[in-house]
Amino acid sequence: MSITQQYLLDTYRAARHGEPAPPAPGSHDWQVARELRGYRQFRAVVAERPAHGRIREALGRWLHGRRVSC
Repeated sequence: MSITQQYLLDTYRAARHGEPAPPAPGSHDWQVARELRGYRQFRAVVAERPAHGRIREALGRWLHGRRVSC
């Protein structure tokens, strides 16, 4: 069963029971991505690692064999 079919089934069931319809699939994707980014930054700070530019710095070391500052 696809996500769309499951959503339509859930919407139908909610209407039959007089409950509010569930949110459409994908309607909160950006919010989840922002929260995940914030959580990763928080974990980096707690682990005493730099929270920004880690990927760019690692890529610079890998490509050029030296440290690249952001």
